[in-house]
Amino acid sequence: MAMQADDIISMIKQEIPDAVVELVDLAGDGDHYKAIITSNSFVGISRIAQHQKVYTALKGKMGGELHALALETKAK
Repeated sequence: MAMQADDIISMIKQEIPDAVVELVDLAGDGDHYKAIITSNSFVGISRIAQHQKVYTALKGKMGGELHALALETKAK
């Protein structure tokens, strides 16, 4: 079963409270998303570390309930 967009956004915002999250359903199937996430917490850390923060927020759901998520992260 695919994850709902609101659930994905909620999980990210729980871990990264100041995040501005734009979620795009790439295939219209609720299973392939692109997330554009902007946060002050990304300032001064590598792109890899930024993405790791997002994956941590998703609590292991990547590859299971959440099949595909393309990430674009930005520091405020």
